[in-house]
Amino acid sequence: MKAETNAKSSYRNLIYTALIIAAVVTALTFPGLFTQVGDFQLKRLIVPLLQIIMLGMGTTMAIKDFEGVIKQPRAVFVGVTCHFIIMPLLGYTLATSFDFPPEIAAGVVLIGCSPSGLASNVMCFIAKANVPLSITVTTISTLLAPFVMPALMKLLAGQFIEISFWKMMLEIMQIVILPVVVGLILNRIFHKSAVFINRVMPLVSMAGIVLIVAIITAAGRDSLLTVGWTLALCVLIHNLTGFFLGYWSARLFRMDEQSCRTVAIEVGLQNGGLASGIAVQLGKVATVGLAPALFGPIMNTTGSLLATYWSQRPPREVAVETTSTPQTAA
Repeated sequence: MKAETNAKSSYRNLIYTALIIAAVVTALTFPGLFTQVGDFQLKRLIVPLLQIIMLGMGTTMAIKDFEGVIKQPRAVFVGVTCHFIIMPLLGYTLATSFDFPPEIAAGVVLIGCSPSGLASNVMCFIAKANVPLSITVTTISTLLAPFVMPALMKLLAGQFIEISFWKMMLEIMQIVILPVVVGLILNRIFHKSAVFINRVMPLVSMAGIVLIVAIITAAGRDSLLTVGWTLALCVLIHNLTGFFLGYWSARLFRMDEQSCRTVAIEVGLQNGGLASGIAVQLGKVATVGLAPALFGPIMNTTGSLLATYWSQRPPREVAVETTSTPQTAA
């Protein structure tokens, strides 16, 4: 039964990745389809779509998702700390090393400063990692984002573009905290419908992310055709190095194999959707938004390959048994 569920998760993630790649190719070929409809600029849909996605995340959350902080506080601290140290510093180092134009460089830093990716829970399940730890790290890093992201962006990206700490903090709270809290309340009130909600919202989230990637790709088509391959290489290095440093940082703290896999995935996967929303709010979606748009399909491809590799090599020690499939898929 568990093998069948594992296969379904792998298949769903493969379909999701294929849809994102198809969206990128279509947007590059026919950018007009995703630029505007009549007088309406489609990039105005990005923030509302993100709010719906975060609302969906909230509906799948419960108080038990925070139990990991009590049961394994050291592991949660290591996971969250590694995420917000490794990826931002990597982003800054790569942005300066590749000598990108300032706004493109700021986008590389932005994706590095984002919280954990929403697909990490499913990836951890497939990889036979510590799923409760993954859920907790994703949740905590997402809730910390309104405070940590603006501070890191001000520190690391301030030399590339102008960053307003308070403005960015309020924007992230509107995009993340408010929808998540509303989702938690809805989950509490309509808990009898939780099974239906948990089945529908991941599909809505996947569709939303695919559309966001297409809109950003179309908006930044000219810049992508100029720095596309170089930026894709930079994003790939960022992602793979995040996996590598996340895993061995956890090893350094003598964590078990399952938890090491979890930290690797939590560090390497970023919330590209949130980064895209911030780029929109900055009014620079066609430049700052490019790295987040590329990070999505790349991280889902590499993450799927890594998770599948680990799924065929069960860890010797089993720290936590999981009996259900995580519902977050986007």
